[in-house]
Amino acid sequence: MKDVSRERMAAQLLTGPPASAAVDVVERLLAVQAQDPRGTRLAIRARSAGLVASDVNRGLTQDRSLLISWLNRGTLHLVCREDYPWLQQLTTPQLLTGNTRRLAQESVTPEAADRGVAVLGRALENEGLLTRDQLRVRISAAGVRTEGQALVHILGLASLRGLIIRGPMVGGEQAFVLVRDWLGEIPAVDRDRALGWMARRYLAGHGPADERDLAKWGGLTIRDAIRGLRAIGSDLVHRDGGLVDLPRAEPAEEVPLPRLLGAYEPLLLGWRSREDFVPSHRERLIADNGLFRPFALVGGRAAGTWTFRGGAVSLNPFEPLAPGDGAALEADATDVARFLGGAAPG
Repeated sequence: MKDVSRERMAAQLLTGPPASAAVDVVERLLAVQAQDPRGTRLAIRARSAGLVASDVNRGLTQDRSLLISWLNRGTLHLVCREDYPWLQQLTTPQLLTGNTRRLAQESVTPEAADRGVAVLGRALENEGLLTRDQLRVRISAAGVRTEGQALVHILGLASLRGLIIRGPMVGGEQAFVLVRDWLGEIPAVDRDRALGWMARRYLAGHGPADERDLAKWGGLTIRDAIRGLRAIGSDLVHRDGGLVDLPRAEPAEEVPLPRLLGAYEPLLLGWRSREDFVPSHRERLIADNGLFRPFALVGGRAAGTWTFRGGAVSLNPFEPLAPGDGAALEADATDVARFLGGAAPG
């Protein structure tokens, strides 16, 4: 296995000491893709010890240490509450044009979209947290289209404007809340400082990498990615091939134990290329519609897909597994069932 791959897996907490809290995993990775609720929680499981899915729910609800919103590439991400203000201001303005285009495709005019955002803002102010279906009823009653993907993009617009986030869990569903009610007033953030913060935090969980990796992951332009890296240039270690990293205590030498990783696993989404981790069978792991399936990691590479139904894991290896690897994955399947315990939505 290439040294860079080993170092990236160590940065991702897939080797070395595991985290002991969900917030510690999210802090290391900075932002965890979150459109698949179970996959998000499984990303926490793979990098920690002793947690259960409900620990993530507690961070979203009681502790308010975690939240989910449309950030970075315009995809839902799980982040720490302290990181939301600068990530939101840095990564969302460039997403508004695309949001307007998608609303138009759903036959929602700019005026109707503004009315929908105003309605949901008043509803949340007057009633507190509300689920998506509850917001749908209120927005529809105002004569704004919510069919198809229209509601999603209206909610997205309110999120991009910094009005709402996905906050606490209500049963098995995550409710929406006003940012100011859940987090307080959000201070303005200097863009150049935020670029430096993103560069540093990205490398902490993804290094070694280069400016193109940072740009792709963060939804930045190449120019902004370069500006961010230059802002922390005195702290960088330069590597072959134009890669940079933060100083590490010692070189990564471990290969991760065989384990089961979830849908939209961060290991597949952090860099321009995933060839080191998915050298073959890509079509079985990543569907044409962009769906990233849960997969088994063996020897640092994808070795098969898996499903979880009826409280049990069903593994579909790409090739026959060595007995030791198969036994390790069976043990990890038991831990998946323990971790989920019926508490994770999706």
